[in-house]
Amino acid sequence: MSLFPGCFNFSFTSYRDWCYRYGFTIAGLQSTTIHVSNSSIHFWVPKSPDPAKSSLLLIHGFGANATWQWNDHLRPLLLSGFNVYIPDLLFFGTSHTSSPDRSDTFQAECIVKAMEMLGVNAMSLVGISYGGFVGFRIALMYPERIDKVVLCCAGVCLEEKDLDDGLFVVDKIEDAADILLPRTPEKLRELLNLSFVMPPRAIPSCFLSDYIDVMCTEYVEEKKELLQALIKGKRYVDLPKITQPTLIIWGEQDKIFPLELGHRLNRHLEGNSQLVIIKNAGHAVNLEKPKEFCKYLKAFLVDSVISTTQKSNSIMNFMIKKHYYLMRFFGFSSPSKKETLLNNKKEVDK
Repeated sequence: MSLFPGCFNFSFTSYRDWCYRYGFTIAGLQSTTIHVSNSSIHFWVPKSPDPAKSSLLLIHGFGANATWQWNDHLRPLLLSGFNVYIPDLLFFGTSHTSSPDRSDTFQAECIVKAMEMLGVNAMSLVGISYGGFVGFRIALMYPERIDKVVLCCAGVCLEEKDLDDGLFVVDKIEDAADILLPRTPEKLRELLNLSFVMPPRAIPSCFLSDYIDVMCTEYVEEKKELLQALIKGKRYVDLPKITQPTLIIWGEQDKIFPLELGHRLNRHLEGNSQLVIIKNAGHAVNLEKPKEFCKYLKAFLVDSVISTTQKSNSIMNFMIKKHYYLMRFFGFSSPSKKETLLNNKKEVDK
């Protein structure tokens, strides 16, 4: 327990973390650690995966561990018929490595090897922010294993020169690290203000200090190196393209990875993607608008076949109506002709 000067002897952060872990457990997941490539990766995996269901990999971003970022979406995605796999990326939660490699490529390799050891070789994936960088690399390096990709507020098209060009609220990687890895209540408040359109107000400093003590004190230098590897030397023109159908979700008022990066990514994928912009939301759109975020996930990952069928039926209806009115224009307006067309449609629908 943490002792809060001026507050009380209780760690709200530890208690909430326990609640999230308990929620994952009663939802049918279990905690396990996979050892690959001199690395230990913590995963939440199905206790009894259903071979008839598709697998879905959920990759968190910077911030707290995976349970904090996926808690609001776990049950809807499970109910949508997925075997859900949720890792803690290296240097988050209890995941770590002895390798000096800090690239998103190395993170991707470790995640895929761990999934192999779990018996999963085909999946769709969702990546939030930094997790989107890792997810993009997985889709790029293992195209035969990835069905669909969702990237949420993931600035994979950023360039190092964007810092100098004023695209971000900071112009140095070190300044970004100070915000994304807060060490004081003031810096944590700054991060909340940048992440949310409507950040929580009037949080006592003792609660913020407790969160920092529990969530932000481990692997600080390693996380700074992750940020350096993410930005240093990056050029948009060098970024390859992924081939999987891709949904890009962005908070309209994202101040960490501005919306321009979402448009840039959508242009980069040249028609193989769709961009959804959620209004009144910032970088933490998955937390600020969880229901809307989950609605778009399900529509893309689950309902896309249904949507395609509905679109086909709409086209069929349009063609039938167009044919019918043309017939009327040329004098073929008997009801029997229309009935014949509608009967033909029924045969097609069968």
